Amino acid sequence: MSVIRFLARPMLASSFIVAGLDKLRNADDTAKQLSPVLRRASESLPFKTDEKTLARVIGGAQLGAGALLGLGKLSRFAATVLAVTSALNSYVEWRSADISTKEGRSARKAQLLKNISLTGGVLLASVDTAGQPSIAWRAEHLAADAKKVTGKQIKRADKAVRKAVDNAVGA
Repeated sequence: MSVIRFLARPMLASSFIVAGLDKLRNADDTAKQLSPVLRRASESLPFKTDEKTLARVIGGAQLGAGALLGLGKLSRFAATVLAVTSALNSYVEWRSADISTKEGRSARKAQLLKNISLTGGVLLASVDTAGQPSIAWRAEHLAADAKKVTGKQIKRADKAVRKAVDNAVGA
């Protein structure tokens, strides 16, 4: 892992870890803030759940994915989870912000830009292969190498069979 990744991942993850802890500690406030979205989500789930539980799940997901990203473990998956939660938070915070004053509108704009920036950062992290080829690239090249090796082996086997036939005919 490069020095940049070693430093950048925990820096990016720290915001999500703190937000996840805050959501877990203040599940009632989080459920209240996320209520319009969580109500629809809980109605569409095949099992019964309440908004407070979903708020805790989102907080736990942010905390866990943030920790994984910070540690560099399953970082692409973790970054994808964080991108989804960040987009959700961006929408909810933008929708619930106080815009009755000029300061409120300015704070809403600043918060939206921060959330969009964090979402962009974790989207980049979700496609970062850390200098290693992706799984799709590896599979494609493994198949090509196997095809090449198999072709060489078939040619050798064909040559050996022809030689054996020539020896049998000549004997």
